[in-house]
Amino acid sequence: MPEPLLSTALLERLERLAIHWRKSLPGLVGGHHTSRFGGSGQEFLEHREFHHGDDLRAVNWRAYLRLEKLVLKMFQLEPRVPVRILIDTSASMNTGKFDYVRQFAAALCYVGLVRLDSMTLQPFSDKLHDSFNAGGGRHRFQPVMDYLSALPCGGRTNFMDCSRQFISKFPQRGLVMVISDFLDDGEFEKPIQFLSDFGHEVILLQIWAEQDRVPPWDGELQLEDAETGQMVELAFDRAAREQYTAAFDAYAERVRHVAERSGGRYLGLPTSVPVDQAIFGPLVNTGAVA
Repeated sequence: MPEPLLSTALLERLERLAIHWRKSLPGLVGGHHTSRFGGSGQEFLEHREFHHGDDLRAVNWRAYLRLEKLVLKMFQLEPRVPVRILIDTSASMNTGKFDYVRQFAAALCYVGLVRLDSMTLQPFSDKLHDSFNAGGGRHRFQPVMDYLSALPCGGRTNFMDCSRQFISKFPQRGLVMVISDFLDDGEFEKPIQFLSDFGHEVILLQIWAEQDRVPPWDGELQLEDAETGQMVELAFDRAAREQYTAAFDAYAERVRHVAERSGGRYLGLPTSVPVDQAIFGPLVNTGAVA
């Protein structure tokens, strides 16, 4: 039996986090609403454990008297800011990055479910593939794990066409997290600006394997492009590797600039950084989760 994407210990730590957005979207509110009181437009969903910093007014004191344990009553209030996670499933991701990407997407989705956000997982390559919608609390997380575990990887990347399809498929503005290596022949600036111009808040999560940034080879060799199948003859020595790494870093800086220019956020991560450390360190530092 395959191991789950995320350990139980990590899921317990993720319960403390919440997804944050910057833009004010008229008519929309976040999914995390806690209250002891019933009210118009509110639907009780579940209890969750009290964590430091939570509002004491949301504690279910009757449950505390019975259980001697602080728990919060969680309510859902519509309409909510939708959170969509665009997952790059092109062939270039199948070079030591895809498992990492699926774990990262699963962690983000779990954080959203715990806080009652409306989550959508949207894979893409040359087009948008079948998406998966999730909401309503942590007890609906197992189908997310099953979906991501079975997600295939292959094909070329066409980010521009995918962004157009995304706008057509999801007209309601929201938070868009793009998880990709952004290593394709097409341009990425226009698609990101396109999403931003339509009112979406964008967070770019660039994931790379160590060999993407620092080639481990020496001498002359032929490399096959994972997406196009094109063969390229290259010669590597120490100077060539340093030039390649400098070019990669400059490209990653371009991705960062595009995200920040459109009012979004950026995080670049090598797969050598464990997912839990990446979330509770660099990702928290961006303000995307807190």
